[in-house]
Amino acid sequence: MNITMKNIIRVIGVIIFVTGICIAPSLLTALIYHEVRSAVCFGATMVCCIIPGFIIMKILPADSFKMHARDSFLFVTLTWFLVSFVAAVPLTASGAIPKFYDAFFETCSGFSTTGSTILGNIEALPKSMLFWRSFTHWLGGMGIIVFTAALMPSLGISGQSIAEAEAPGPTMDKLTARYSDTAKNLYLLYFGFTFAETVLLMFGGMSLYDALIQTFGTVGTGGFSNYGDSIAHWGNSPYIQWVIIIFMLMCGTNFNLYFGIPKHGPKALLKDSEFRLYMAIVIATTAGITIELMARGIITSPGKSLTAAAFQVSSIITTTGYATKNYDLWPTFSKMMLMIVFLTGACASSTGGGPKIIRVLVTLKMIRRSIALKIHPSRVYTIKVNGKPVERDVMTNITNFIFFYILVLFVGCIIIGINGYDVMTTFSSVLTCLGNIGPGFNKVGPIYNFGFFAPWAKIVLAVLMIAGRLELFAVLTLLSPHYWNSNKN
Repeated sequence: MNITMKNIIRVIGVIIFVTGICIAPSLLTALIYHEVRSAVCFGATMVCCIIPGFIIMKILPADSFKMHARDSFLFVTLTWFLVSFVAAVPLTASGAIPKFYDAFFETCSGFSTTGSTILGNIEALPKSMLFWRSFTHWLGGMGIIVFTAALMPSLGISGQSIAEAEAPGPTMDKLTARYSDTAKNLYLLYFGFTFAETVLLMFGGMSLYDALIQTFGTVGTGGFSNYGDSIAHWGNSPYIQWVIIIFMLMCGTNFNLYFGIPKHGPKALLKDSEFRLYMAIVIATTAGITIELMARGIITSPGKSLTAAAFQVSSIITTTGYATKNYDLWPTFSKMMLMIVFLTGACASSTGGGPKIIRVLVTLKMIRRSIALKIHPSRVYTIKVNGKPVERDVMTNITNFIFFYILVLFVGCIIIGINGYDVMTTFSSVLTCLGNIGPGFNKVGPIYNFGFFAPWAKIVLAVLMIAGRLELFAVLTLLSPHYWNSNKN
């Protein structure tokens, strides 16, 4: 192993230092709303993070830290669980979420941008704690390591191997030669989306506080709201819903494509095969649900039916998890349409989770090739995406991921099934946590929460959230004896 104890300690120092800095906006919120106990808890957590982290970084300078591809799996996994652990401390210490395993579930859900919650009465929490809870979405949306590299590249946290371990989609691209510069460019765009949506939501009648909370959940595709009825709190305002729909879809798109717009215009998006499939799925499922809702008289207004369908489809395919309607009461056909987007996820290199559209696209092309070769065995059939051949290793990795995803899904269902709840509750709770979606069906539907699960089950679901956010391999590779034994190939 190339990892040394010195490097592990430095990793811990860097991460807790950056986490401490990230608590500052929530501390400011507590001071603005005169929440003394919350302010003390945030302040104490900041001190306990920043001072030790600073000392560690001074003792172990950046030039002593060398990251290898093998090490990145441990580094990234350690980072995500560590920040979730630290972030849970003020929630528990303040009494907002008294039980630490509940707070840990909530922060894992926050950083992984899942949006599943154990909270029944969300409005009862202090405003600053709700702000911190949603701010974890914003931090986790683009990636904790990406944020660290963009904020403080001098800390020695850099390298494409780390990026690939944290966001391991098939199209994880570098925009610049240095990854820290790539991270900065991505965060400039991320800040731009955050600012634009906040302003637009305020035009719709939200306060700055409410607008920030909903924006964190939208651009991070997380879905935490500061109200129990989510976006429906604003009286089903079409303006607010469509602003959020547009930004959910934008943040579910491959961020790398946006950098081609200044040069090529909207064609930079439309020429991309993944984006076209992404929008085709959104349009088809939205149309199908809209038609059924109207045909069955559930929502008779064409405009309201379209808005309700588009909002829920966009929320689920981008794995955001916001809700305006209890889709669990919709007819079976509409729920099956939603189940399709449960299983696709958003685009690669976006803030969305799930298996990713690019994998669906390549898999469909592989099926098409198999059919063609059955008919014409001697035919040379090359699978291409955006005019470029897909390498055999990439296809193998995609196939491995899909089978691995299904395996983890069903193993998770067997474990969670010990709780004894119905099949749909069990299946959708594991699927929604693994896919970082948020609400599921039945007892974990859009108007319910995960608070009824046993403590051990919440920990299992929390681990699935992080594993799903890191697309399985970064976390589960650590369970392999080959990883820990450097003599094995």
